Amino acid sequence: MWFRRDLRLHDNHALHHALSQSDNVYCVFIFDKNILNDLKSKEDQRIEFIWEALSEMKASLNSLSSDITVIHGDPIHAIPLLLKKYDCEALFFNKDYESYANKRDMRIMEHIQQSSADAYQFKDTVLFEEKEILSQADKPYTVFSPYKNNHLAKLYQKGITQYDCENNKRSFAKIKIEKLLSLDSLGFTKTNLSKLAIPTGSSGGRSLLLDFEKRIDQYKLKRDYPGKKGVSYLSVHNRFGTISIREQALIAINKQSEGSLVWLNELIWRDFYFQILSNFPHINDGKSFKPQFNQLRFENNVTFFEAWKNGRTGFPIIDAAMHQLNKTGFMHNRLRMIVASFLVKDLLIDWRWGESYFAEKLIDFDFSANNGGWQWAASTGCDAQPWFRIFNPLLQSEKFDPEGLFIKKYLPQLTPLSAKEIHRPHFFYEKDPDTFKVKLGEDYPFPIIDHAIQRQKALSMYQAT
Repeated sequence: MWFRRDLRLHDNHALHHALSQSDNVYCVFIFDKNILNDLKSKEDQRIEFIWEALSEMKASLNSLSSDITVIHGDPIHAIPLLLKKYDCEALFFNKDYESYANKRDMRIMEHIQQSSADAYQFKDTVLFEEKEILSQADKPYTVFSPYKNNHLAKLYQKGITQYDCENNKRSFAKIKIEKLLSLDSLGFTKTNLSKLAIPTGSSGGRSLLLDFEKRIDQYKLKRDYPGKKGVSYLSVHNRFGTISIREQALIAINKQSEGSLVWLNELIWRDFYFQILSNFPHINDGKSFKPQFNQLRFENNVTFFEAWKNGRTGFPIIDAAMHQLNKTGFMHNRLRMIVASFLVKDLLIDWRWGESYFAEKLIDFDFSANNGGWQWAASTGCDAQPWFRIFNPLLQSEKFDPEGLFIKKYLPQLTPLSAKEIHRPHFFYEKDPDTFKVKLGEDYPFPIIDHAIQRQKALSMYQAT
């Protein structure tokens, strides 16, 4: 059983079949050097999150007199060697839909099927995949609403099957492996993961899910306000599969509250972007979903980009959001939309620059959702916001962080300001610089752009395509 982005021993589709069809199941995880070598920082929260999940899995398997083999290498070479080492007749794994993983898995399957072993892959990361949800014309959807309606109809019609891994746990191979590979041996170091108190492993995912289940009815009312505890905080657990997507969907369906159904809608958006990735592979190549927007003439001011990355734009909601990302590896979903729109339509910087920065920094980075979100904000993607719709960062700030609670958390230098002042400190500072409680230009920067001017430039840029 080859674990990848499914780091749990419960409700795991491939593991269920491996355990029920086999006498001895050997568990394996490979830190893929082709992926790790591309990571810019050796202090990467994602690697530590995976390591913690594996450590918990190892302890669980040890309690069953089994273990997990964890190696650092190239799966194309490692998987056939491991099959031979343990004299295995079959490889079980769950599908990964990203371009590199898909090509890698196809090569491995071809290789081992030329030998005497079989390979079996399963749908586990999503509720519906690839071409399971099609229009009446048998074509993949590119608009979310009809996709969602079809998705929901099939979900209620077919129901949700969970995959028991308990009944056949005696099938785990009896094996003992000395120690888990250290982060150091992988070329990585510990991060601020423990300091941030991010719950890890399946137990961490479970605790967050139980906590969210108590709050889920309020999800619709609170989800857009970063200063409130409104969202699930489950995204990193979905990314690495420490919890089951089926379990989450069942909770939402069984609750049948306004909040739970809005959350189910978000899970369906996740499926939607995965099927876009499978059915429209050109987005893997850095291209706009809508080809006409490949020719957008962005200004790409590097100084503006650095200010955006470092939270020094002079727009508090933008800067606080970027400080949250840089400090914690997480960003609230409403803020992802605001900062993406600001980068593309205020700073006139190519959305791919922002997509790449998020890919580097987000602990929950998932190519499909990240690409989908950025192309939505840039109006280049499927079912994206119209190109002439441009968020006003000040209005967004006043609407979704009215008391400035979120801003004050990540920009403590602005704490002395009132609820009115905190969204646009430059406006009030210029009225009376001598008595203003924050020294602009020293404690906090002046705005690097004028939104009204940039808005007109953005409209002209899009009109020219």
